[in-house]
Amino acid sequence: MNALPARPADIDHRLHDAVFFVALVASAVAFGGALAHALELPNKLSLSRESYFIVQGIYRGWWQLAFVLLIEVAAMLAVLVMLRRQRAAFLALVALLGVAAAQLVFWTWTYPANVATRDWTVIPENWETLRQQWEFSHLAGAGFQLLAFCALVLAALMSKRTGDC
Repeated sequence: MNALPARPADIDHRLHDAVFFVALVASAVAFGGALAHALELPNKLSLSRESYFIVQGIYRGWWQLAFVLLIEVAAMLAVLVMLRRQRAAFLALVALLGVAAAQLVFWTWTYPANVATRDWTVIPENWETLRQQWEFSHLAGAGFQLLAFCALVLAALMSKRTGDC
């Protein structure tokens, strides 16, 4: 038995759900990495110089997850466009701004520390200052990613509850 063709409203709901699903999964994955940095901070600040530089080696290759950020931003932009005439659009905008703020923190404080230490393979004289900069910038980035994820979840719930999808 053949299924009936989808009605336009059904397509809109499926598109809504698919766009939010991609945005939420990408946002959760991005937040997961940020949260890992935030949770390890107290233990890493007490490490000796030698131990700290050894531990930093676990992040080699994390740059390859940048595609998750691209998916997250693209999906959030799609959510924002999809909700542009709805009240939930404000929350989608907050989510996108949270991701932008996390990136601003990364490129302003985290990345320069990576460059100064050649991805934590060279120990400069100011390594302790760079460690503080690196660790606390990741903590701030995690806060912004949490804001983005929460705003996106609320946007999804609001758009479903009000039937705006």
